[in-house]
Amino acid sequence: MFMGEYKHTIDEKGRLIVPSKFRDMLGDTFVVTKGLDNCLFIYPEQEWQAFEEKLKNLPVANKGARKFTRFFLAGANQCTVDKQGRILVPNNLREFACLDKEVILIGVSNRIEIWSKDNWNTYNNDDDIDMDDIADQMADLGI
Repeated sequence: MFMGEYKHTIDEKGRLIVPSKFRDMLGDTFVVTKGLDNCLFIYPEQEWQAFEEKLKNLPVANKGARKFTRFFLAGANQCTVDKQGRILVPNNLREFACLDKEVILIGVSNRIEIWSKDNWNTYNNDDDIDMDDIADQMADLGI
């Protein structure tokens, strides 16, 4: 399970060091794609395959399902870690997530999220987030 928050930098070529704790769990190949909330998602290969299977089962006749599937699959890239522990984040994904220099990697159970430092700080300082209300919603979902 991925968890924790790590601060790193992304270089001008789009290379990003992945924390060793995360690298050990990612395996040889993994998928980086657009995520929700203006961040990127990294899935280990097995988790990606499970997610992709769920996307395949969405009804193609449903417009929202088609958009949802395109959102995740169109920008998806299979990646590996180089000998220095870095991944290459494609330019289109860096632009999507506004990744410039300072980034935050967070572990979120079965995936890693990559955030720009500014987006992460904005997200965490959002006064509209009411964790008590969210907790109530999660209770309705059985958590």
